[in-house]
Amino acid sequence: MTILITGGAGFIGSNFILYYLENNPDVKIVNIDKLTYAANVSNLASVENNDRYTFIKGDICDRALIERLFTQYEFKGVIHFAAESHVDNSISKPTAFINTNIVGTFNLIDVAKNHWMDAPKSPKPQHKNSRFHHISTDEVYGTLGEHGLFTEQTPYAPNSPYSASKASSDFIVRSYFHTYGMNVVTTNCSNNYGPNQHDEKLIPTIIRKALSGEDIPIYGDGKNIRDWLYVKDHCYGIDLVFKKGIAGDTYNIGGKNERNNLYIAHRICEILDEMKPKTKSYKNQISFVTDRPGHDYRYAIDASKIETELGWQAHESFETGILKTINWYIKKYNV
Repeated sequence: MTILITGGAGFIGSNFILYYLENNPDVKIVNIDKLTYAANVSNLASVENNDRYTFIKGDICDRALIERLFTQYEFKGVIHFAAESHVDNSISKPTAFINTNIVGTFNLIDVAKNHWMDAPKSPKPQHKNSRFHHISTDEVYGTLGEHGLFTEQTPYAPNSPYSASKASSDFIVRSYFHTYGMNVVTTNCSNNYGPNQHDEKLIPTIIRKALSGEDIPIYGDGKNIRDWLYVKDHCYGIDLVFKKGIAGDTYNIGGKNERNNLYIAHRICEILDEMKPKTKSYKNQISFVTDRPGHDYRYAIDASKIETELGWQAHESFETGILKTINWYIKKYNV
């Protein structure tokens, strides 16, 4: 079986490809990635010569290319990671988010439908089990107050161009299940962290700025709360949903690790104080900067559905995952 992975040179996609090739010896992967600033082919250096892995540099907005790939490889599955994902960038330059996250998703699922379906509700015999797995985010649900959790039934209320574009793509995928009977699943995850994440994201920024002696910027008062999910736990969840999830269903994947941004900064500094001690604590580098426009206060996921129905459990606590992450970045930054 050959499956198409989109955005596989990015943070979560590259971790997933490494995980999937190791755990599924009967599967071939074609990875299409535009190689924007947030992607890095070196993330996949260890498999670049693997005969079960093929890399294609390309844009999911290029429909003709997507058509050619489906014809050439007869994909039996798509796992769609490709997305513009940095909220700050969506505020300053939203156009790329609309194009990639909405138009790109439409291209992929529409081409898949044309290749896999004879007619609405009627898949071609060879594509009876072909599946489109859409990777989304908890940000489509908007923001939470002090209490409560996002469930699969939480109404959508996106508050940034990024989350609005992801919500739009979720609805496109949903419509192809209800209208055409396509075999689709969607997963909405909480904030990921771990190896291969781009330097612009919160945890890599804190580690990098601390080690370089620069100010560590924290938005507002640092009290915004996120649920943190170690990326390899996310990969395990995606694998389970792709193989065993119910067609048309959505599954929320979260780490049950709610932490505010200031706690994250303090904890990383405390660990670095032990691992790479210097005269003063790294905490002295923390500085507060003007808050992000429309900054959601709190995200937290109820992952009980994937736990109960598919047997998924996060293996890493925040404390174990952040240690692995810091060690990885120390090696990356050569300090």
